[in-house]
Amino acid sequence: MSRDSSRASSESIVTRVIHRPYVWAIVALLLLLVINLGKDPAYLGISVNAATGNLSGNVIDILRASAPIMMIAVGMTLVIATRGIDLSVGSVMAVSGAVSMEFMSTAGGGTVGEALSAAALALAISAALGAVNGVLVSVVGLQPFITTLITMLAGRGLAKVITAGQNTSASNESFRWIANGTVFGFPVVFVIAGIVVAIVAVLVRRTALGLMIESIGINPRAARMAGIRPVGILIAVYVVGGVLAGIAGIFSTASVMTVEVAKTGMAAEMDAILAVVIGGTSLAGGKFSLTGSVIGALLIATLDKTIVFLSIPSSATPAFKAAVIVIICLLQSQRIRALFARRRSGPSSLTPPPRSPAQPRKESVSA
Repeated sequence: MSRDSSRASSESIVTRVIHRPYVWAIVALLLLLVINLGKDPAYLGISVNAATGNLSGNVIDILRASAPIMMIAVGMTLVIATRGIDLSVGSVMAVSGAVSMEFMSTAGGGTVGEALSAAALALAISAALGAVNGVLVSVVGLQPFITTLITMLAGRGLAKVITAGQNTSASNESFRWIANGTVFGFPVVFVIAGIVVAIVAVLVRRTALGLMIESIGINPRAARMAGIRPVGILIAVYVVGGVLAGIAGIFSTASVMTVEVAKTGMAAEMDAILAVVIGGTSLAGGKFSLTGSVIGALLIATLDKTIVFLSIPSSATPAFKAAVIVIICLLQSQRIRALFARRRSGPSSLTPPPRSPAQPRKESVSA
């Protein structure tokens, strides 16, 4: 009996693990790494620079590239959990980069104080743009898709106004350190991203905020009747999304100390939405998974790195990326998993059970 009970408990644990949506994202991530290892057995090798003590390697590059995606994905997760969407994160990234580069190029001192002031100003404007989205959605009542589409266009135009339509560069080693520096050998951007994700996770999982966000996404009317005020929560969610997009913009521009208004943050909203969906959060709102979104961000960064590593032509890159993501989403589908379960159980599960001999047979009566 003990052996049967232990076997049943192990099977239940495996079943619960398999039914977690982001498990398939982990499988896909490992599969991509295996493919890269097949081409280069030393792909996962990490070396230490004897002079600086910094770690280097493909894994470190993936962690560094995943930091901006992780930021916008976490913000997008909270927005989607409220039945919303934020198409403006890419433009907010451009605005954040434009503000910080323009501020430091004008100051020209290259000090730590200027770097901190530039980052603070960029995040303040990003929060303001997020607040505009929140007010238009919660107070005015506009649809999130239309609201953030307007902000996406307006934000890109605002970035062009700030930089006069030109690519703006600055020189500040403290600001550059944010993207290119290391802490204990690890990229600073990934460390900062991990700290930010941990803070957001504590706020939404250790307090009632996460439950209120989910309740608004599941049934806004019932949440309002339960005493939850959606207006303040929606504004807060969009502000957080704007701030996280601003952090992603700082990460992206600090790596090259240049903001390209037409390219910075371009199509970033698509990567954010894909990371959220891959992580198992439904676009219909409600339950969300920050862990899944982080794994989705790592998967997208690994996929981008794999495309370059395998020398896939740029013309075929979107199709290859779309094919991988479609396969992952199909593996996460409840209907697909149920279909495979029926096939594994055999044809007997598809046929109705035989009629019991004691069960009376109904006779047809003519009218």
